[in-house]
Amino acid sequence: MNMELPKRAGNRSLAVELEEGKNYAWCTCGLSEKQPLCDGKHRGTGMSPNVFTAEKTETRNLCACKLTNNGPFCDGSHK
Repeated sequence: MNMELPKRAGNRSLAVELEEGKNYAWCTCGLSEKQPLCDGKHRGTGMSPNVFTAEKTETRNLCACKLTNNGPFCDGSHK
């Protein structure tokens, strides 16, 4: 794995509208141009996205700094 990754993609959480039952791929490498979601830029890095299913329709704050211990959700680690 590339030791320079994950790349910090921001210094705050990003609000995302999640739809119950829908699958989402949270970017774990920090390279995606569609932060905080994956756009496939991780290919060849040895990393892969964190795929999750929304439990309910709601707005959630997803991590952009990639330091969270509760991925994909922000836990304030960026502070």
